[in-house]
Amino acid sequence: MENECQKPLQPKPSVLPKIFRMSEKIDEIKEQNSLLPITVEPKKQMMSLMDTLLTLFIVSPLIVGHWRGTWDLMDIYTSAFPAWESFLFGGALHLSFAIMRDGLQDLIKFKIETLPKTILAYSLRRLYTYLFAAACIMNWRGGWIIFDEWFGTELLQDGRAKAGKSLPIIVGVFIVSLVILAVLRSLRNTLAAPFVIGLDTKSTAFDFPTRYRISMEEKTSLYILDCLFSVFIIGTLVVFVWRGAWVLMDIYLFPENEVWSAWGSLVLGYAAVALAFLMQPAMRWICDRIRGAARLIVADIFLFFSFMGTVNVWRGIWNLLNLYFIPDNLELSSWITHWACLILLVLLKCSNTLLVRGVYIDAEEPAGKCVVFPIYYLRLIFQHERAKKITRKFQLEAMARRKLELEGIKSTCTCGAEIKNHVINMNKEISQIVEQNHQQEV
Repeated sequence: MENECQKPLQPKPSVLPKIFRMSEKIDEIKEQNSLLPITVEPKKQMMSLMDTLLTLFIVSPLIVGHWRGTWDLMDIYTSAFPAWESFLFGGALHLSFAIMRDGLQDLIKFKIETLPKTILAYSLRRLYTYLFAAACIMNWRGGWIIFDEWFGTELLQDGRAKAGKSLPIIVGVFIVSLVILAVLRSLRNTLAAPFVIGLDTKSTAFDFPTRYRISMEEKTSLYILDCLFSVFIIGTLVVFVWRGAWVLMDIYLFPENEVWSAWGSLVLGYAAVALAFLMQPAMRWICDRIRGAARLIVADIFLFFSFMGTVNVWRGIWNLLNLYFIPDNLELSSWITHWACLILLVLLKCSNTLLVRGVYIDAEEPAGKCVVFPIYYLRLIFQHERAKKITRKFQLEAMARRKLELEGIKSTCTCGAEIKNHVINMNKEISQIVEQNHQQEV
C-alpha cells in the first residue's frame, strides 16, 4: 500500500490533448465549412492585433538591435573575426546544434524537481540561445563579406554599397539565389521578424526542422547530409539573397543621403509590412480556393513581397541606430545594444527569435494556412497558462480521490464529468457552426 501511495499522480495522457484537439477542430470547421468570411471573436481579434503590434514595435527593434550590436563588435575586433573563419566556424556551430538537436531536446523532457536544477536548466537554455545567435551572426557576417569580395561590391565610407561595374553581377546573383530557393520551395526562410517570432519554451528550445525532415533513426548518414544541406546550402542562399536586396536598397534608395536613406527604408519597410498583414486575409481566401502549382506561385509572390518589407525594416532600424545612438562612440553603442536588447528579449521570453535556424517548406501547410505568419505571443502564453490550470486541477482532484479511497470512503470525482461536459459543449458548438453555415448557403 505504501508503494502505491508514492506513485506520482498524472492525468490520463489522452484526456487533455483531446480537449485542445477539439478546440483546434472548431477553428478548422469555421474555415473549411464556410464560403462566407469567417467571423472572428472580438477577443481573438484584439489578441491578434496586440501580438502584431508587439512584434512590430518592440520585438523586431530588439532583434535588429542585438544583431547590429554583435555585428559591429565583430567589425571593431575584426582581427579576431576574419571573414572565412567566421563563416565556417559559425556554420559549423550551427551544424553541430542541428545534428544534436534531438538529443538536446530529449534531455529537457526529464522532470526537474529542485529549484537549483531548474535554475541550472534555464541558464543552460539561455546560454545555448546566446551561443547559437552568435554563431548565426558570425556565419551571416562572413557570408556578406565573402559576397562583397567575390562579386565586387563597391562600398562608400559609411559602409553602404554604391553603383559600380559589378552591379549586373550582384543583381544576377540575387535573382539566381532567389530562383533556386523558390525551386527548392524554401523561399519562406528569407523571412524574419516582424513576420516571425519564437517563444522561449521547453518544447521548442532545441528542436527545429531540416529541409528533408530525415530523422537519425532512419539513416545516420542521410540525417547528417540533410543537416549539411540545410545549413550550408539553404542557409548560404538566404544570406546571399539578403545581401543582394540590402545592396540594391543602398544603391537605389536615396544613395546620396545617408539619413534620408535610413528613414526611407524604415518607412518603406513598415508600410510594406503593414500592407502584408492587411493583405493576409485576402491571400488566405485565395489560397483556400486554389491548388497545386498555382497556390505555390501565389504564396511565393506574397512571401517575396513580405521579404522586401522585412529587409527594409531591418535596414532602417540598423542604420538609424548607427546615426543616432551614440554615433561618436560606436564601440560603446554596440556593447549597449548587444546586451540591453538580449536581456529585454530574455525577459519577454522570445530570445529564440534571434536564431536563424530550421528550414521551412513553401506552401507546406494546407489551404490558406501557407500564407499565415506565425505571430503568436500573448495567445500562446495564455493558452499555456490555461493548460497548466486544467492539469493542476485534474491532479488535485485525483489526489483527493486517492486519499478518500485509501481512507475507505467512497467519493465521486467531478474531473471526468467536467472534461466530458467540456467536450460535449465543443461538439455542440461545432454542430451549431455547421448548421449556421448550411443555412447561409441555402
